[in-house]
Amino acid sequence: MEKKRKRKQQVERAKEPTPKPVRVDPTRIGNVKDPFPFHFRPTPEECEAVRDTLLALHGIPPELAKYRKLQPLDETVQPEPPEPVLDGLVRTVLSQNTTDANSQKAFASLKSSFPTWEHVFGAESKDVENAIRCGGLAPTKASCIKNVLRCLRERRGQLCMEYLRDLSVDEVKAELSLFKGIGPKTVACVLMFNLQQDDFPVDTHIFEIAKTMGWVPAVADRNKSYLHLNQRIPNELKFDLNCLMFTHGKLCRKCSSKKGNQQRKKCDDNSCPLLNYCKESD
Repeated sequence: MEKKRKRKQQVERAKEPTPKPVRVDPTRIGNVKDPFPFHFRPTPEECEAVRDTLLALHGIPPELAKYRKLQPLDETVQPEPPEPVLDGLVRTVLSQNTTDANSQKAFASLKSSFPTWEHVFGAESKDVENAIRCGGLAPTKASCIKNVLRCLRERRGQLCMEYLRDLSVDEVKAELSLFKGIGPKTVACVLMFNLQQDDFPVDTHIFEIAKTMGWVPAVADRNKSYLHLNQRIPNELKFDLNCLMFTHGKLCRKCSSKKGNQQRKKCDDNSCPLLNYCKESD
């Protein structure tokens, strides 16, 4: 009886289709974060050329230059203390879907209305909304800020994010992903500006320029563009190139896919220097 059962099992296994071998993409080995491993732009040379072109055209804006990883030339001069990480996170939340001027006003209003984050934590949501209303989307942003503070209190026992300075990039991303309402772009901004880590946030301006220049495929969305550009752009160029592309995107309509947006200002020059780098995207 046992022999018959074994013969039956062997026959059934013989009838099963042979599984097809799994093809492993060799370009993804050690580079699993790039959604477009066969899109070989931008090259390091392109990144450096665009950085130099935009640096000559715009320079690094003063409000962003203070976040650069530069040592003071005079060692006797004490550098300014860094902005608290929690301040930077909230500042980034308030910058979403509004102008720089309005987000700065909203942050200043929030800080003047509530002396400490403890006061914000204990305040009514409506009061927080009123303080940041000039920045737009007040209910959504107030809810996000309150959620961050609540999560910090529950998980860390205090309203402080300085512990993030001791974590790696991947650890910071994993940690901030636990906070409701904090998306990849906000995390990337905190990494680059407040933690001085080599990261490359992709906002609307940078996304449009990257697609226009063919640095990402035509089918790319912002999240996949973020993953791809962070793999392709050299770390030492990320901060300057990000700030310069962001600045240029606000000023120039010619290199943007949204050329009909009349709210954009025009560059003083009649031509956009980035058009020289444009190629057809995949």
